[in-house]
Amino acid sequence: MEHRKNAVTIKDIAQQLKMAPSTVSRALRGSRDINPATRLLVQQVAEELRYTPNPIALSLKEKRSKIIGVIVPEIANNFCAATIGGIEDYAYRKGYHVVIFQSHEEYEREVQNVRLLTLRRIDGLIISLANNTRQFGHLEGLPAPVVMFDRVHDGIAGPRVVVDDCAGAFNGVTHLLSQGCRNIAILSMAPWLSTSQKRLQGYRDALAAHGIPVNEDLIVQSCETEQAIQQLFDGTVRPDALFFSMERLALMSLRVLKRLGLRIPEDVAVAGFSDNPASDLFSPALTTIRQPTFEIGQRAAELLIDQIEGTAVGAETVQLSTILDIRSSSLKK
Repeated sequence: MEHRKNAVTIKDIAQQLKMAPSTVSRALRGSRDINPATRLLVQQVAEELRYTPNPIALSLKEKRSKIIGVIVPEIANNFCAATIGGIEDYAYRKGYHVVIFQSHEEYEREVQNVRLLTLRRIDGLIISLANNTRQFGHLEGLPAPVVMFDRVHDGIAGPRVVVDDCAGAFNGVTHLLSQGCRNIAILSMAPWLSTSQKRLQGYRDALAAHGIPVNEDLIVQSCETEQAIQQLFDGTVRPDALFFSMERLALMSLRVLKRLGLRIPEDVAVAGFSDNPASDLFSPALTTIRQPTFEIGQRAAELLIDQIEGTAVGAETVQLSTILDIRSSSLKK
C-alpha cells in the first residue's frame, strides 16, 4: 500500500472505507455501539496506514494533555532519580507522559519551572521543593492539581508522599548510641526544610530517650561547605559520631574525615540518610537510612492521577517507613 507523506487522519481512513469519519472515530475508541466486525476492520486499516492519534487534537477534545510535570532539586541525585523512575512507571501504565524539570536548589528557577509547565497545559504537577524555597505563592491557585513529595510545605493543602523522617533519624541515632557514641553531631541542610526539621526532631528524641542532653554546638545546619563540617572538630567537644540528614553531606563528611586522618569507625562513627546503591561499596561500607524511593514516586503519581481523573478521596498524606542498613562505618563494638 502506498505510504502517505503527510500524517494519516481519521478522514483518510473514512474515505478508504467509505464510512463517516464519526463512525471511524468511535471504532478507533472501541465504542460498543459499533459492530465488532466494523471495529476490527477500521483498526486493521488504521494499522496499515500507520495512523497515530494527534495528541494535540486529543488534548483539546478531552481537555487533557496526558502530561504530568515533575520538578525535583536535581536529577543527578540517587533519591530523585529513583523517585522519578517510580513516577514514570506508574504514569506510563496509566497512559500519561512525564516532563521533568530541575530547580537546582534555586527558588527562582523553581518558580520559572512551575510557570513553564503550567503554560504547557500539564494535567498535574509533582514537586519536591528546592533547598531555598521559603515562599510558596507560585504553588497556590494553579489550574492543575499538585502533589508534593519528600520536601513539603504544610501550608499548602493537597496530597503529599513522605517518609517517617523523625522515626528514621531516631533509629539511626539510637543505633549510634548503642555503639557507645555520646557526642553525636548531626549535619543537615536548610533548617526550614520539612525533612531537616523532622530529622532533627528524631535526633533530639533519641538523645532524650537515653538521658543525654543535647549539645547545640553539635547541630550543624545550612551546611554547604566542608569547612563547616571541619569546624566541628575544632571545638571543645569533638564528635565521636556524625549523623548526616542527606547524601551530599555524607560524601562531604567522608572527605573531611580522610583529610583529618580520622579512622572510621574507630575515631568517628558515620551514619545517616542515603539512597546511594554504592553505599555498601565504600571503605568502610556506609550505614544508611534508606527510603523506599521507587514506591514514593509510584504513590505520588497515583495520588496525582486520582486527582486528575476525579477519583481522589481527599488531601491524603502517604507516609512510608525507612529501613536502617547497619554496615561497618558505624560499628564500634
